[in-house]
Amino acid sequence: MGMKHDAKGRRKTFCFALCALLVALGLSAEGQQAKKVTRIGYLSIGDPATESTRSEAIQLALRELGYIEGQNIAIEYRYGEGKQDRLPELAAELVRLKVDIIVVAGGRPVIRPAMNATKTIPIVMMGQGLDPVKEGFVESLARPGGNVTGFTNLNRELGGKRLELLKEAVPKVARVAVLYDPTIPGTTHEVKEDLPVAARALGLTIRSWEVRDADGFEKVFAGLSKERPNGLYVPGGGRVITAYRKRIADFALKSRLPSIYNLREAADAGGLMSYGPDIAESYRRVAYYMDRILKDAKPADLPIERPTKFELVINLKTAKQIGLTIPQSVLFPCG
Repeated sequence: MGMKHDAKGRRKTFCFALCALLVALGLSAEGQQAKKVTRIGYLSIGDPATESTRSEAIQLALRELGYIEGQNIAIEYRYGEGKQDRLPELAAELVRLKVDIIVVAGGRPVIRPAMNATKTIPIVMMGQGLDPVKEGFVESLARPGGNVTGFTNLNRELGGKRLELLKEAVPKVARVAVLYDPTIPGTTHEVKEDLPVAARALGLTIRSWEVRDADGFEKVFAGLSKERPNGLYVPGGGRVITAYRKRIADFALKSRLPSIYNLREAADAGGLMSYGPDIAESYRRVAYYMDRILKDAKPADLPIERPTKFELVINLKTAKQIGLTIPQSVLFPCG
């Protein structure tokens, strides 16, 4: 009888121990699983619709590195909806959520609020045409020194290259209108300092037109229709130019005005040409930065990169509509 009780007691003890072990293992597994989910903050001055192409491309680039939303990463999106004054609070929200990284989709208006909100959470720039050293975001491109690193599309010589490509595609071009947002320092420097030098070397005359808001387009378009330049260059930069790229392309098409832009989205929207960094490659590099940081690299030690791959996009449908034949030397430069 005593032996029977002892056996029962041992079985009970074993069952309790087994249950305790299973519970401990379950909690441990749950803890490990919870630990594996990385939280990424995504801060943009745009809105979900206009930002979707970029955010989806980032997700795809992350997926290639093994980071899948809903499995091992969670992305917290915060959009300013075009209102710059909302960004400080949105950045503070991401900090309160204790995200592991903040990706900033935009230039100074987005980067600065993120920097003001945290000195410790890594901030990854997504490739704006600004000088992060001059802006005071980092100590140097080689050694950023703080919690900001990433990609910059800063490349002063690209403006001259775009004018050169426009001249090569449209040999008769002589007077080029430059449409830009003067509130963007990098773009203003390009338009005021770099383009005049490049234009002189190419025998072009340029005149710049400022657009600060949506209402400014009608005035500029009226002026362009009166002056009738035979080329249009839109360097990009700024929410207004980005948001109304289709409107600009439509005006150029209607005016039979050959146009060149900095982003392929403008050529896709009906502009004649674009020349700029390979955007898909840029997103892959941003994902690379995130991967390095999540594997314990410090932003302070990760050098800021500039583009190494560039793409020329020509909209042949637009060329046909404006009665332009693109020379073979532009279509097949290596042929």
